[in-house]
Amino acid sequence: MASAQMKAAAQAIRENSMFTGSEIDLAVMRAGMEQTALPVGEGISRKDFSADGLNLTHIAASDVRNDRGVLYLHGGGYVLGSLNTHAELMGRISAECRAPVLGVEYRLAPEHPYPAALDDALAAYQRLLSNGIKPEQIVIAGDSAGGGLSLACLLALKEAGLPLPAGAMLLSPWTDLTGSGASIKSRADADPMVSARLLDPMVALYKGDQPADLPRLSPLFGDLSGLPPLLIQVGDAEILLDDSTRLSERAKAAGVDATLQIYDGAFHVFQNMPDLPESAEALKAMAGFFDRVTGP
Repeated sequence: MASAQMKAAAQAIRENSMFTGSEIDLAVMRAGMEQTALPVGEGISRKDFSADGLNLTHIAASDVRNDRGVLYLHGGGYVLGSLNTHAELMGRISAECRAPVLGVEYRLAPEHPYPAALDDALAAYQRLLSNGIKPEQIVIAGDSAGGGLSLACLLALKEAGLPLPAGAMLLSPWTDLTGSGASIKSRADADPMVSARLLDPMVALYKGDQPADLPRLSPLFGDLSGLPPLLIQVGDAEILLDDSTRLSERAKAAGVDATLQIYDGAFHVFQNMPDLPESAEALKAMAGFFDRVTGP
């Protein structure tokens, strides 16, 4: 059963959503998302920097091991979000996993449609490798669009014959830009955060002239064989629920070690709210997964 805090947060989202009307206004949505950004927690360091044309941030708790790391790709439908909007979550991930987190401010559509975000994510991963972090000590992670982008990175790395990370942690991943999952309709009334009305224009802005079922856009439809272990977390009140359940099914069928965790009554990327009991539970599960795949 969802916690009282989860239920209250869902109601507050419904009552205060800035995503209303028949069209999306990117300027308003981007500004609104920035206004909700939380700073990193006490005892967490943050250093923003630019390298090789990328805007990055290094976030670390005080007791991290610097021989391993998390590469984090933020959500926002490929058109929203920044290092600021997810800094607090990256800080908690660093603290739980005892590893530094490299956050990537990949280029956003429509100014930079596909494949700009994927190119930036791959470049950031290569930067970790060039800095001496072994691939078996790296976990790639992301939420929503960032979760789908994480999976697309794995497919691109595999196709290029490059070393794969130890695993991936996918939070409410958006893996199917065609919107073919049954939960798009079955969870429409339950989801306080996301609607198909929001997703459809985001898809159009990001994909450009590419088909939406292209595996690097919708990695659910890619060849998942040979991928490293996956941790998939999703709420059962999400219209994107089937993006996770089908991913888990297809990954397991392809021989991938996939762990699916469905949180009762949870909404899209609930992990981003630090006061929810479910958020703390999810991050502890992420830490357990991180330790399992990266080793002692």
